[in-house]
Amino acid sequence: MALRSNQNLPPGPRLPSPMQTFGWWARPTGFLDRARRRYGKSFTVRLAAQDPFIVVSDPDEIKQVFTAPPDVLHPGEGTRILEPIVGPNSILLLDEGAHMTQRKLVLPAFHGKRMAGLEPLVADVTREQIAAWPRGASAPIHPRMQRLTLEVILAAVFGVRTGERLDPLRQSLTEMLDFGMNPLSLLPPARRAPFGRGPWAKFLKVRARTDELIYGEIQDRRDRGDEGGSEIINSLIGAHHEDGSPMTDEEIHDELMTLLVAGHETTATQLAWTIERLTREPRVLETLVEAVDNGDGDPYLTAVIRESLRLRPVLLNAAPRTVKKPIEVGGRTYVPRVHLLASAWLVQHDADIYPNPYAFQPERFLESDPGTYTWIPFGGGRRRCVGATFAQLEMAIVLRELLRTTEIRAGVDGPEATRRRAITVTPGRGAETILTGR
Repeated sequence: MALRSNQNLPPGPRLPSPMQTFGWWARPTGFLDRARRRYGKSFTVRLAAQDPFIVVSDPDEIKQVFTAPPDVLHPGEGTRILEPIVGPNSILLLDEGAHMTQRKLVLPAFHGKRMAGLEPLVADVTREQIAAWPRGASAPIHPRMQRLTLEVILAAVFGVRTGERLDPLRQSLTEMLDFGMNPLSLLPPARRAPFGRGPWAKFLKVRARTDELIYGEIQDRRDRGDEGGSEIINSLIGAHHEDGSPMTDEEIHDELMTLLVAGHETTATQLAWTIERLTREPRVLETLVEAVDNGDGDPYLTAVIRESLRLRPVLLNAAPRTVKKPIEVGGRTYVPRVHLLASAWLVQHDADIYPNPYAFQPERFLESDPGTYTWIPFGGGRRRCVGATFAQLEMAIVLRELLRTTEIRAGVDGPEATRRRAITVTPGRGAETILTGR
């Protein structure tokens, strides 16, 4: 039931909530841009059957949201819909002390030394995948990137490329992701099909199969006392709570599912957007290829990745924070049952911060690093994505290997529009690209 109160919320679109919901989902970037032009950097959005969302894009207000005490704002509540896929112990769903405890257990898996240990494996997977891609014909590159990043995350998590569990797990995860990309399929009404039939019943069977495979792998590693190596599963098995107790199998399972799901789709989509932009910016593409060929391409490659994440963030906003106690943001006091939404799209397309904000200009990041509250493709504060470093490392390896061996050009004229895919936005035609050998 939506909130009904006279509290002092910022102005926002006056359309009926069903029409706002349609714009929010069908034309997300245009909806946000129009609302900001009319109402400023903070505005209220009312979606059907939900409490108000306050969209904020002023860096000072974003800082106030990201640094609020964990008992005042709850980001985990806004992602509860994902529980059937990632499980109740996922760091995406937890709040307050439970979230910080779980985060401390997961972070060592993304330590610099472990990430460096994974680089050769990621490069091997990438070269193998790219070599198998057909040349000469226009085709969406997004599905290819999805297959590539799935192989990469499976290798990073388990440290192996084949096996009696890994091969069927690959298929199960693909089916689960297809289900999860339709948010309606996760809502309670979808679970009420009679006689155990329908998409939800199929999902439960796939989930049970996936759980069996992952728990089997966890048990095998425990039996072997296997806590070494760079693979992420071994880091979690070796992690201990502050009282000295190890992570439970259920905790490890839920964090692995989170990494397998979140670390696959988002990176694939960001890579597709990067290719889409590069094929339409000959100057940037030529500069990047030359830098990669000369072996000194890391600074410019890093700038390209950062600019791609700024210009085409896959997630248009950080996880919504549900107000649990009154909080003042931007001079207004918000009370419980309001959601505060830091908009990555809007702050990263703010002309006051990024001149010519809709242009693809990696040079922005050659002389300076992104700002903490002006560049938020991975969220921020205590909820910043734990896999952010790995995602950028993976993107760098994939782009370097692709451009070293392949020429890329756009498969269709004109830029591709954004298209909503669950909580992400993707290139409207999947980033149609023509690949030819170099």
